[in-house]
Amino acid sequence: MEVLLARHGTTYAAEAGIRLRNTPQPLYQLLVLSDLLSARIRASVAVSAARALFDHGMRSPHRMAAASWQQRVDALGEGGYRRYDERTATQLGEGARLLLDEYGGDLRRLRAEADGDLDALRAGLRRTPGIGPAGADIFVREVQAVWPETAPYLDGKALQGAERLGLPASPAKLAELAVSAEPPRPAREAGRGGQADGRGVAVLAAALVRAALDQHIVDDVRAHA
Repeated sequence: MEVLLARHGTTYAAEAGIRLRNTPQPLYQLLVLSDLLSARIRASVAVSAARALFDHGMRSPHRMAAASWQQRVDALGEGGYRRYDERTATQLGEGARLLLDEYGGDLRRLRAEADGDLDALRAGLRRTPGIGPAGADIFVREVQAVWPETAPYLDGKALQGAERLGLPASPAKLAELAVSAEPPRPAREAGRGGQADGRGVAVLAAALVRAALDQHIVDDVRAHA
C-alpha cells in the first residue's frame, strides 16, 4: 500500500490539471473527464483530451455549450481522442445544455437533490449524455475528495486492482490500510477516528484503478515493495 500510494497515488482529476474543489467549474470539468474516461480508450488519451478541451476554453458548461460541434471535435482530436470524437463532441454539447437547464450549470444542486443517497446521485449523473454506470463510478470515485459523504467509494474496478495486488477486497479494510500508509498530516487534515477521509480514498481509488488497467503498474509496485 505504501509503494502503491507513493508511486501511483495521483487522482485522474489532478492528472488532467483539474484543481478539484466544491465549486461549479472544477466539478463540471470532472464530469467531462468522467465521460472521456468511461469510453473504451486508454486513460492517458482521455486525460490528454480533457486537457485539450480545457485549454481551448471549454472549462464550464456555458463555454462547452457555446462552442461549436467542430470546435469540440477538433479539441478532442488534438488530445488524441479520435475514435469517439464525433459522438463525444455531440454528447458534451448535449450534456452541457442539460446541466444548464436542470441545475443552472452547478452540480452541487444535484448533490443537494441526492441528499446523501449514493444511488440517487449516480442515477442523476447518468442522466447526462455519455455518462453510463462506468462514468458515474468514475465521477464518484474522484468527487469523494470534496464530497465526503460519498466516501469510502471503491467500486468494482478499484477492487479488481486491489485483488491483482494481493490487497484486501473490503473497501473499509483498504481505507484503513491507506490511513496507515499515508505520511503524517496535521490533525485538521486527517480523517477522524482513524478512518480515511474522502481525499485519501480518492487517491487510493485512482491508484487501484491504474493497477486494474495496467499490469505494468502491478509489476512496478511488487518490484518496489
